[in-house]
Amino acid sequence: MTSDEALRIRIADNLARVRQRMADAAHRAGRPVDSIRLLGVTKYSSLLETRLLFEAGCHDLAESRPQDLWDKAKELTSPDLRWHFIGHMQRNKVRRTLPLLHLLHSLDSERLLLELENETAKLNRKLKVLLEINISGDESKTGLAPASVEMILDRVLETPHLELCGFMGMAGLGTDNDSARPCFERLRQLRDTLQTKYPTLQLGELSMGMSGDFEAAIEAGSTMIRVGSALFE
Repeated sequence: MTSDEALRIRIADNLARVRQRMADAAHRAGRPVDSIRLLGVTKYSSLLETRLLFEAGCHDLAESRPQDLWDKAKELTSPDLRWHFIGHMQRNKVRRTLPLLHLLHSLDSERLLLELENETAKLNRKLKVLLEINISGDESKTGLAPASVEMILDRVLETPHLELCGFMGMAGLGTDNDSARPCFERLRQLRDTLQTKYPTLQLGELSMGMSGDFEAAIEAGSTMIRVGSALFE
């Protein structure tokens, strides 16, 4: 067996294990597993590893650095491949990144919102976005403070080329499934409150949960989990 074939088998096995864990968590929460989307986070992965994950059946891939997304998207082309951006987006990277994206998870400022609207208008297209919320209050993390979210929602209503789909958030540093759960529940509760207040918006998506805590995120209502190390270990 070649080293590439061994890698292919390992990634496929890891993917199967993650999907089983997703199914188990969804069952505990009384949710259909197809209500949760798995995003393969490839920011520490080679092009070969990324390709093998896609070929194993994970068609939603996520990057947190624009240059890495540009490079991989150039080499991996398929109508079934959907690229997500989950890192901090610098405004000077928007123009080149925008045409590659299925969904931006990390809208975190009014300045970025205006840049995205400007560039999407030039392309005459819509872009699906999530607001990134710093739900843990960790000062080292990016994202909007919960108290400032409504101001951005008001601006989103004025931007015809951005389609806000929900929120993204992370638990605090060093958390596991049990300690991460309150963060995820707070984000879901915030979403529910704002959905009632802004009935014209569709805030159904909750992007929360990573390799170490995605079961708790699913049980709290996550619709998208962002998994990296568990797929490539």
